[in-house]
Amino acid sequence: MGPDDEQTGDGMDHGDTRRAARRDEAVRAAVEQGLLTPGSPVVGLLDVTGIRESAAELRAAFDAVTAPGTPVLHAFAVKATPLVAVVRLLREAGIGAEVASPGELALARAAGMPPERTVLDSPAKTPAELREALALGIAVNADNPQELARVDALMDSAPSRSPIGIRVNPQVGGGSIGATSTATATSKFGVALTDPGAREWVVRACAERPWLTRLHTHTGSQGVPLALMARGVAEAYTLAEEINRRLGRRQIDTIDIGGGLPVNYGSDETTPTYAAYARLLRETVPGLLDGRYGLVTEFGRSLLAAHGTIVARVEYAKSAGGRPVAVTHAGVQVATRTVYLPGSWPLRVAAYDAKGRPKAGPEVVQDVAGPACFSGDLLAEGRALPLLEQGDHAAVPDTGAYCFAHHYAYNSLARPGVYGFAPDGAGGVAFATVRSPQTLDEIVAESGGAHASALTTLGDTMRR
Repeated sequence: MGPDDEQTGDGMDHGDTRRAARRDEAVRAAVEQGLLTPGSPVVGLLDVTGIRESAAELRAAFDAVTAPGTPVLHAFAVKATPLVAVVRLLREAGIGAEVASPGELALARAAGMPPERTVLDSPAKTPAELREALALGIAVNADNPQELARVDALMDSAPSRSPIGIRVNPQVGGGSIGATSTATATSKFGVALTDPGAREWVVRACAERPWLTRLHTHTGSQGVPLALMARGVAEAYTLAEEINRRLGRRQIDTIDIGGGLPVNYGSDETTPTYAAYARLLRETVPGLLDGRYGLVTEFGRSLLAAHGTIVARVEYAKSAGGRPVAVTHAGVQVATRTVYLPGSWPLRVAAYDAKGRPKAGPEVVQDVAGPACFSGDLLAEGRALPLLEQGDHAAVPDTGAYCFAHHYAYNSLARPGVYGFAPDGAGGVAFATVRSPQTLDEIVAESGGAHASALTTLGDTMRR
C-alpha cells in the first residue's frame, strides 16, 4: 500500500475522502456559478479528476498481475455513460470502448475512438451492424450460431481484419440482482456451455474457422460477487485451453473477460477495487495472465458511477402523515432503477443548503421525492437527513453510471444538463458542458412536433 492509499479511520482511503471533498466543492460552485437556479433546478455533475484516477487504477491493477508484454485492452462499456465527452476523456486515459448498438458505436466514433480499440457486443446484431464492424476492423463477439453464420457469409464476401470471437455463457449462476446476472442457466447471452452439445459445437466452430480467435464471457455486474465473476472467467479460460489443445495450435489467443465490478453505493469507500479483483484472478486463473493470452476487459459502472452526482433544488417542503417530504426535481427521469426497484438499487442522498453548502443539524426521517406525477417517484423513503427545506438542494452521489445519462422521459420532463468539473488552478472549480439541458422545443420535436397533423390528415383521407 503506497502513501496515496493510506486508510483513514472510517475505512476509506485518502482518494475516497478527496473525492467526497471535490463533490462538496462542486455542488457549492454549481450554485455560485449559476448552473443550479430556480430555472435550471437539476444537473448532473461529473468529476473529471476522479474518472482519470479510476482509469489509471484499472490499468495499474491489471499491469500488476499480467506478464510483461501481454496485450491488454480495457474497453469502457459505453452503455454505462453514453456521453461523447466521457468516451473521449477515457480514450485519452488509455481506455477503449465496448459498444452494443449502432448508436453506441456512433458515439464512440464521434469521440475519436479507433476501431482497433473498439469491441462490438450485442445479442441482436443486424447484418448491417456486422457488415459495418467488419469493414472498420472492429472486434466482434458473436453471440450465437445464427450470428456466426452471418459472419461466415460476410467473411466469405469480404475478408476482414476484425478480431472475431464467440461469447459463451459459463452458466455458473447468478448474484443478488437477477436482471444483472448474465451467467445463469437461462441467460439470453452467449452460447450456453453446459447445454447438450454446446461445448462441442464451440470447439467445432473454431476448428472450421481459423479466424475465430477469441472467447468472450461476462458473468454479470451489480450484485454479483467477485468469486462468481472469477469462476466465469475460469470456465472461459479452461475452454480456450481445450480448444487449443484439441486443434493442436494456439488459435484462441485472446480472452475477453467482460466487466461487472460491483460498486459500493452505501458510502464513499471504493470497494471492491480493481486491484482486489485482479489479484483474485491471478489466484484463480493464473494461466490467463502468464502472457499466452491477450486480455480484454469491459468495465463500465465501476469507472463512472462514483464520479457522478445528481443535484436537484428542493422546490417544496411539506408534510404527509406526519413525515416531512422534500419535493425535488430529481426522480424517475434520472434515477429510474432506484425509483422502480429501490430495494435493489438504493442511492444515498446528501443535504445541501440554498448556497450549496453541506447542511448540518439534527437528522430527521423524511422522504425525498421527485417531480413525476405518480406516488412512487421517490429517491429515498424514510431517510434520516438534516431537514431539507424549500430552496435547499438534494445531492445524489454515485450516479455517474446508468442514471442522468439515461433519461426516462416521464411527464416529458427535460433531460438535465451534464457538466464536468475540475480544479480551475486558482483554488476554485471550473465547469465544462458535457450535454446541454434539453429545451422545450427539443421535447416537442422529439415527440413528433413536425408531424402534428399526421393523424388528423390520415383520418380526413379515410373519410373521403
